[in-house]
Amino acid sequence: MRVTKKNQQQNGHREIVDAVKALCAEKDIEPEILFNAIEEAMKAAYRKNVSREENAPSNLSVTMDRNTGDVHVFARKTITDELEDPANQITLEEAQKIRPDYRMGDIAEIDVTPKGFLRTAAQTAKQVIMQRIREAEQGRIYEEYSDKENEILTAIVQRVEPKGVYVELGRTEGIMEPSEYMPGEEYHIDDHIKVYVLEVNRTGREMLHGPQVRVSRIHPGLVKRLFEMEVPEIAAGVVQIKSIAREAGSRTKMAVHSTDITIDPVGACVGPRGNRVEKVVDELKNEKIDIIKWSADPAEFIANALNPAHVLSVFVSDTEKACRVVVPDNQLSLAIGKEGQNARLAAKLTGWRIDIKSQSQAAEMFDLPVDDQPMEENLAMGYQALYNEPASPEAMAESGLPELRDLPLELSGEDEDDDTL
Repeated sequence: MRVTKKNQQQNGHREIVDAVKALCAEKDIEPEILFNAIEEAMKAAYRKNVSREENAPSNLSVTMDRNTGDVHVFARKTITDELEDPANQITLEEAQKIRPDYRMGDIAEIDVTPKGFLRTAAQTAKQVIMQRIREAEQGRIYEEYSDKENEILTAIVQRVEPKGVYVELGRTEGIMEPSEYMPGEEYHIDDHIKVYVLEVNRTGREMLHGPQVRVSRIHPGLVKRLFEMEVPEIAAGVVQIKSIAREAGSRTKMAVHSTDITIDPVGACVGPRGNRVEKVVDELKNEKIDIIKWSADPAEFIANALNPAHVLSVFVSDTEKACRVVVPDNQLSLAIGKEGQNARLAAKLTGWRIDIKSQSQAAEMFDLPVDDQPMEENLAMGYQALYNEPASPEAMAESGLPELRDLPLELSGEDEDDDTL
């Protein structure tokens, strides 16, 4: 069978169409998206080739037949009486030679397809197809991972560089910047780690293949999501995580609340024989986790937040969102914590500024006897008066406690960034 040049051209046209349709089916892309992109690219290629010619038309359209692959370039010219711009205008007489039904003011389309344009079309189509496929894949990956913001993923360490740790997240790559490393934690190639997704950007300078996903090992949300995975009551919404304050690699405080009075929220998070919290601690490389019971009563919540220290009394100033806490003398260092960590985390967890005083310091401030029992009774009476039921003036007078607004507050909580959720 004799193969003519015309047959070869027709086969070449169809090959482009077949390639577009096959790739669209494989990559789940709408064929029309690629065809439109190819037409736009061929229009740009035509303009580049004829831009130096006189009377080169500026208004163009390129069409590719969706079945045969035939490509045509049309100059779109306005039909007018007088030609002022021959490149973009045409007389009615000339236009009607192309199509008799043209009228004055219509836009006539004149075929200006150059010879040998198939070769240009094929090269352009190939480039556009590959580019659009990459863009479409990246777009789908972006949509997939943008839904995972504020979630945790299992990542595999791919490489460790000064600018960050690059991890495999499945269909794309993530970066954990040094500021998001857990203190004291080392990362090695092929390590499997849980990471918290901070944000997903459509493109990034560091990401040549797909969206940029920024991840973290220090965000409080990592702790929250780990407990959601381990505690069915949290996943079901029966136990709620109200707030988290975290100093990654060292200690975390988490406040929990149960919507069902028959379920202990702290016990649910700890789990039988501590197995639930133990799994979270293992993932966080033995980071200490204090699980405390949340309360709508600020005084009770603050007292719980200072766990493991025992709190005698809490006095609050709602207007300043500040409080003074009194603890036994032997509990002062425990309440404050090493380098102030316990008090600092409690302040972040509750959102209150906290001033901690020992029983002796409070007695001196309140001008009360230092002997333990009367002091505890007086403080307890003050606590009862402030938080449970309004005390009578006689009871307040007997307690010997001045009102909080009359006392100077020396607050230890500083205006730090709030890490609570």
